[in-house]
Amino acid sequence: MIYNSASEWRNAPQKRVLLFAMSGLGKTYLSSMLRQQGDWFHYSIDYRIGTRYMGELIADNAKREAMKVPFLRDLLRSDSIYIGSNISFNDLKPMSSYLGKPGDPELGGLPWDEYTRRQDQFQRAEIAALHDTGHFIERSHDLYQYPHFICDTGGSICEWVDTNNPDDPIMTDLASKTLMVWIEGSDAHTAELVRRFDREPKPMSYDPVFLLKTWNAYLDEFGVAPDKVNPDDFIRWAFAKALAHRQPRYRAMADKWGITVPMDAVARVKDAEGFVSMIADALEMRG
Repeated sequence: MIYNSASEWRNAPQKRVLLFAMSGLGKTYLSSMLRQQGDWFHYSIDYRIGTRYMGELIADNAKREAMKVPFLRDLLRSDSIYIGSNISFNDLKPMSSYLGKPGDPELGGLPWDEYTRRQDQFQRAEIAALHDTGHFIERSHDLYQYPHFICDTGGSICEWVDTNNPDDPIMTDLASKTLMVWIEGSDAHTAELVRRFDREPKPMSYDPVFLLKTWNAYLDEFGVAPDKVNPDDFIRWAFAKALAHRQPRYRAMADKWGITVPMDAVARVKDAEGFVSMIADALEMRG
């Protein structure tokens, strides 16, 4: 780790942190809070994906839908209107809508081959955005003169990491540049995530081996044809399995390359000083 003790962390003139966790545990809350206090540069992996690596794909998907409407088609073909995505740190709906859900087209689902094609695009984009972290560390310091840096990752970072490989290219790159911090949720938070997702199921990205296994298990258990799957039912069913699939990966990432902070500690952080103290406490516990 780039900081091996609480004192080394506290005294570092340039603090560099990367947060990883399931959705809803406070990654964006902490990053936004630190950014607003002025001394921290906030690098959002999902924002980078949606603007740099998948922006054109997302916009073209919206244009493809608009081309189905004669009035809009004529305006698009004459360059009379502009269609683009308005992705922000707190609103990633354009990217989610592009990823989509597999199943019955009549219910808004995508054919399996198209769905997995988009999943592959997202995987490549996220890995590239993660490897851009070093570039943004330098940019934030040299260009914008921020003393500190925080990277806010997407929940799917663990899908592309081989936790059994001590030389995993993603983790060795990130751990050489940032302090890797896992925000660990409680069982109660996991249950709340499932309830929240059940109310409003959203597209997610998964390791392709896990995804295919889960898709085939769903088809077998419910005896439904791929083009008759209810998209929302499938991703609800897959989500609970994904939480169990991801938790040990997150834990292994923290054990091998970083530190762990509990969700309750994150909830108590109200300012940069509190954040620094929370990280120092975690470093002391790790020893």
